[in-house]
Formats: sequence, C-alpha cells, structure tokens
Amino acid sequence: VPNASSRYFLVGTNQAQTKHRVLKIDRTEPKDLVIIDDKHVYNQQEVWELLGRLDLGNRTKIGQKGSSGLSRSLSAFGIVGFVRFLEGYYIVLITKRRKMADIGGHSIYKIEDTSMIYIPNDSVRVTHPDEARYVRIFQNVDLSTCLSGQSVNYSYDLSHSLQYNLTLLQRPYELWSSPTSSAEEEVQKQSKHDSFDIFEDEGLPTQVVYGLQSEPYYKYVWNGKLLERVKDIVHRDWLMYIIHGFCGQSKLLIYGRPVHITLIARRSSKFAGTRFLKRGANCEGDVANEVETEQIVNDASVMSLTAGSYSSYVQVRGSVPLYWSQDISTMMPKPPIRLDQADPYAHVAALHFDQMLQRFGSPIIILNLVKKREKRKHERILSEELYPAVINLNQFLPPENCIEYLAWDMARYTKSKLCNVLDRLSMIAENVTGVLRTNCVDCLDRTNTAQFMVGKCALAYQLYALGMIDKPKLQFDTDCVRLFEELYEDHGDTLSLQYGGSQLVHRVKTYRKIAPWTQHSKDIMQTLSRYYSNAFSDADRQDAINLFLQVYQPSESRPHLWELPTDFYLHQRNTMALPLDRRSYTMWWSAGVLSYLPVPYDEVSCEDTMKKVKVRRANRFEESIDIYTEFFKPYELTSFDDTFCIAMTNSAREFMPKTVGVDPSPFTVRKPEETGKSVLGSKSSKEETLLQRKTAASAPPPPSEEAISSTSEDDSEDDRDDDASVSQRSTPIKLLTESGESTRTQEIQQQSVKEPYGLNLAEFPAAKDLLIYEREPVSCFPEDSIYSLSPPQVDRDSREEFESSVLTGRGQVRALCREDMLMYREYVKNRYM
Repeated sequence: VPNASSRYFLVGTNQAQTKHRVLKIDRTEPKDLVIIDDKHVYNQQEVWELLGRLDLGNRTKIGQKGSSGLSRSLSAFGIVGFVRFLEGYYIVLITKRRKMADIGGHSIYKIEDTSMIYIPNDSVRVTHPDEARYVRIFQNVDLSTCLSGQSVNYSYDLSHSLQYNLTLLQRPYELWSSPTSSAEEEVQKQSKHDSFDIFEDEGLPTQVVYGLQSEPYYKYVWNGKLLERVKDIVHRDWLMYIIHGFCGQSKLLIYGRPVHITLIARRSSKFAGTRFLKRGANCEGDVANEVETEQIVNDASVMSLTAGSYSSYVQVRGSVPLYWSQDISTMMPKPPIRLDQADPYAHVAALHFDQMLQRFGSPIIILNLVKKREKRKHERILSEELYPAVINLNQFLPPENCIEYLAWDMARYTKSKLCNVLDRLSMIAENVTGVLRTNCVDCLDRTNTAQFMVGKCALAYQLYALGMIDKPKLQFDTDCVRLFEELYEDHGDTLSLQYGGSQLVHRVKTYRKIAPWTQHSKDIMQTLSRYYSNAFSDADRQDAINLFLQVYQPSESRPHLWELPTDFYLHQRNTMALPLDRRSYTMWWSAGVLSYLPVPYDEVSCEDTMKKVKVRRANRFEESIDIYTEFFKPYELTSFDDTFCIAMTNSAREFMPKTVGVDPSPFTVRKPEETGKSVLGSKSSKEETLLQRKTAASAPPPPSEEAISSTSEDDSEDDRDDDASVSQRSTPIKLLTESGESTRTQEIQQQSVKEPYGLNLAEFPAAKDLLIYEREPVSCFPEDSIYSLSPPQVDRDSREEFESSVLTGRGQVRALCREDMLMYREYVKNRYM
C-alpha cells in the first residue's frame, strides 16, 4: 500500500505476479469514501512505470530524492472491508494468514492478523470523543482468536457447497459483455479463476457474453456489509468474501494412496451472537448458532476440480426455531427457558424451513435431542412447542416433501447402562437420506457428537463411492475413524468457543464411556470456563459482533451502542415495520420453491438459462491463468510448509502403529495395546508422535505384550522425558568383534534384520568370507569410524595444484613457469594454426 498525504494507492496482484490492478483512495475527504478503479489490468513492467511516474510527479522538488511522493506503508493479503464510526472511514487489511486446506488446487487460508488504517489525513480529520471507544469495540472481534475459524479464499467460493461450485451454471450471475472486443481480450481480463465458461447468444450476435461468476451466499458471509460500500465501484477481483467458522483438513493414507478429508463449517451472520444472548429465532426466520457443516472427501493424487474425484455431504445445526430466550438477569448455570411470543401458526418456523428448502431442497430431517422427561420442566418446553409447529407446516406440503421429525432424549439414554448411545445414533444416521438439521438446547456437545456419528456414516458411503472400500461401513478404533473423530472434535471445540466461550464439555469418548478419569476434571474446568464467559465477557463480545456485522451503525442522531438496554430491535428489523406483505399461513413457502422440489430452488434456475444460451467449455489455452504454475510456482523458491500443508494430520504418521508386521490399512480395527497413544499414556499427540518416531528410529525389538500392559498401567513412565525413554528402550549392538558374539547379541541381530527386511540369518559369515572382505579395498581411509578419522595422504603436486587454484580464485595469479609457457604455445599451435 504506497502512502501519500493526499491519496492511497493499493496495488493488487495475482499469485504469479503477472497481472496487477491499481486502486486509488482519496484522503482529502473527512467522512466520505472516494475510490477510483480504472478497471485496467497491468503487467509488472507497466505497474512499475505507473508507480514511478506517480512518485516523480508527487515530489516537492523535481530530482530531490529525499522527499519522495510515494512510500510503502503496508503489505497485505486482502481487504476485509471499509468501516466508518463517527469520523472517517477505515480500511481493514489482512496482514497475516496461514494455509488450512487445499481443494482442487484452491488454497484456503485462515486469517491470523489484521490491520486497521485510517484513511483521511490529519489535516482534514474531524475528531470525535467517542471514536476511540468504537475502535476498541470493533477490534475486540479479534480475527486471530475470536474468529479463529475465519477462512479466506481467492478463487473458491467458501459460502457455497462443493456441489454448488461444481455446477456448470450458477445463479445469480455477474456477466461481462462487450460488443466490440474479442473473446481472447475478455478472457484475459479475468485473473482469479482456473476455468471459464464461454457463452454466445445466438439471437444477439453483436453482443457476446464471455464470462460468468456467481454471487456469494450472503447468509454465511461475515464481511458483506463492510464491502457493500465499494461492491459496485471496484472490480470484483478486489472483493474477497470471508466466512466465520472452522476449516480443517486431514490426510488419510490408504496403502500409500492419499485421500483428503476436509471439514468446513460456515456460521450464519444472521442473528449471530453469544450463547445466552442469542437464543431461538428472530422474526425473519434466522436462528441462533446456525452452522452449516460440509465434509468433502477427495482423491488427493489428482489436483483438479474437473478431473478429480470428489464427494460432499452437508448437515446443519441451529437453535430451535421458536421465539424463546433465557432470563440471565440473575446468572445461574441453567437459566429458565421462556417462550417470548405466541406463534400459533408457526410463522417463524415456516420462515426458517422455507430458507432450508430453498438452500437444500427436500426432505428436511429434524433430529431433536432435547430432554423429554424432567423433574422440573425446562428443555421439554421447546419440544412441546416445536413438534406441533412441524405438524402444522406439514399439512400443507405434499407428502413426499414433508419435513421429517425425529426426537430422541440423548441425555437420558446416556445415563442408562443398558443403552449404547452411539449405536442408536448410528441407526438414525443410516436412515438419513436428506439434509439433517440437528439441535439440542445449546447445539454444542450433544449436537457435535450426533453430527459426528452422521458424518461417520456418510464418510463410509463417500469412501465407498470413490472406490476406496468394498462396503460402506466403518468401525471404531480404526485409524480412519480416529482421524475423523479428531477432526470433528477440533470442529466442535472451535464452534463451542465462538458461541459458548469454552471448548466441548462432553466428547465422543464421553458417550462411548471410554474417557479416562482425568477427563472429568477437564470437563469441570470447561464448564466453569463456559459459565465465566457467559457471565462476564459475552456482553462485550456481542457488542463487537454487532458492530463488525454492521447490525448497529454509529450515528450522531442515535444512542451509542453501550447505552442500548438491549439489542433486540437490531436483530428483529421486521418488528419495526408494518406487515404490508404478510405471508400466507397455508402457502408458507416462497414462490417457485414447491414446483422444483426435491431439487433446491437455488440451483434450478440454471435449467432455464440453458435453454437460452449456447454453452461451450473453455479449453486450457483460453484460461487466464495456469493453476498448476501458480500453485507450485516452479519459477521461484518456495516453502514446503506453505505449498503442501505438512502440518496437517496424517493417518500413517499420527495413528498407525510403528511396529512392523501390523496391517497398514486405515480400516483395520486396532486393539488398545496396538495403538501408540494408549501405550504412552496421557501425553499430548505431538509428544506421542515425537516419541514414536524416536523409538522407531532406534530399531530395537518390539516389547512383548506383558511389557506393553505393564507400561500402560504404570503412570511413572509418563514422567520421563523423551530422550530418557528412548535410551532405556534401545539396546546397543556390536557388529563384529575379535572375541566373537554373545548368544543374546546374535539373537538381537537376527531379529532386527529379519523384521524390516524379511531375512533370517542362520549363522554369521565364515572365516574365508571374512578374509575376502578384509582383502578388498573398501575405502581410502585407514579407519572406518566417524569418531576417529585420519585424512588420506595427498602428494606434493596435487597439493600445489590445489593451492594454485585457490590463489587464482582470489585474484592472485602465480607466475607461469617455462613448462606452462611451452604447453600453452603447443595448445595455440594445435588449436588455431
């Protein structure tokens, strides 16, 4: 970002640095935002010439280098948006990022740090006493901690599912057309996409459409309001839409064949907030803590969205779609649940499920996990209200498109010793054929476990569809499921921190009833952390979210954000307007939705477009960029960490036992004594991995089953550091001695050679073989030892030649002797005469 006192110039470039755009921002306006985009694509030479002319033209004195017209202020990876409080505009820039996943060559990054720059210069700035407080509240939305799951992407739309992104035609469209320029010139203007579709309108031969791009799904975009001011002014390449939630990717190795499992969670920006301050739904049908989770499985050996094999499955969590809340005036662990407004015609539930029908189609399946039997009615209030609402809505839908309702008291069955909770969830998952909407009261612990079991079932079918397994069934205690469970728990922890203020309290191991006793103390600490966050920090976090999402926009004519007694009317906009177009209670869906079911309405309009245009897929030579060259960048030095995400979880590295002779398939059930983690006790996963690598490198014989069981029961083993553990488990081996080998050493040698190489040495080499070995010159060094080494003898002529070469390299040419002169003359005579 080159800086000038009157203007900012933003220079943007693609990954290969072959195409550039320039944005000019005026700094002389105290409150208005003035941005100029010439929409021109520059090459590297042109942009440097432009900046050179700007630098020369803005100097105070021509030829004076000390007072340059331009100076570099900041380098960034993207624009989050523009925001204004009570003074002028700020620009929010991404200054630090980290790669989280890769989907078909499209990298997905996590925001780790941002920077806010005030645009107007000091000469025109009109200060306000409350500006600094708004800036602090806005910056309280720390994108590196509070929004730790926030992901950005430059060429893959994270707000839509993979299925939607792979659809040939998408809606709504943003089309570029020109009646005069050629197709090649139009295609060259696009700088972000790895493939383009060329459209020709046969009815209008003079106006040809050369590109298309879909709008994001703004419900899951968190900086939409921050970009709204410039969306229609600047080129789309400057607009980078970010999501809030979670993104994680792990590698499953199936006999060396890499398979990526990616989990993307998109948090809704509508009715967004913290746990007790946002409950139920607003008057527009948006529910609290609504998260769309998509799991993508693909063959990672092919890095292409068009040629690779991909599978995607989506499920949703969200608060019960009713008008309800909890009274937190007197803070307690479980504030009483109350229904705030009577809704006899299920109006708010109708608005919510109408959104789901447009987004996902039918059938919509509800899995309600709240309690049914309670000594004091608490959670049961929600079930008693939700079930009649679904019955009321279903009576107007065709039977094949009705909303399915499943209610199961998961907490009650968890306490029962006769019921296996996960088996019951597995049976439910096998019968799910559509999009599953799961909820409990908080949509955190129980919901995450239920979604994991449904995702585990879907993962089996995804791997089966990709030809990785012979039947769609995965069992617990396999490397594949353990990897997937770890990924889902990271997903649950992140969402729980964002909404509830703490990590998960109850995990999959809790419901499997195999959690270690140390987990109980961790659960207590997480409960206390969640209670503290809800009591003391949620109000400040809610103000920051309201300001970031621009739900509240500061103004001189309205009360300040911290003066509002409640933010109810900020999230319930329709309550302030007259209901001029109230929706029918019987035909409660949007126009056109019902005629396309079970296909989602958001994806069917492309069929109408297909009838009007002729579609031709652009070939590789017409693409604006080469995705392979941009990803691998062979023209410069790159880092393995940045390119290949080495830090991602690997099933063969983190989960497969390191002993030889174990079935390397990630679908094999491992006994507790076979897994490295159970042997090593309660160490963290990184410490366990490091210790496994060290012990595997020392190559001792594997311990017996008795040794394994005793090690797992002895907690003192965990207190030893890694080096000490390795030294005690390894056995020194002598290869050859004059006095012969002991029996124990011979057995160790034979076993250590047999295990990795499949050889069994019956006896040591004979005496005649040893004599042949000693006669053969195997080295020019007198001793084969890395600890005592004598350099070989070098004759005098070789040493002088080497010293002469060194001196010549330093510019000190020695005088030529008579032999050298004669040799040179002979060379010239033979070469040139």
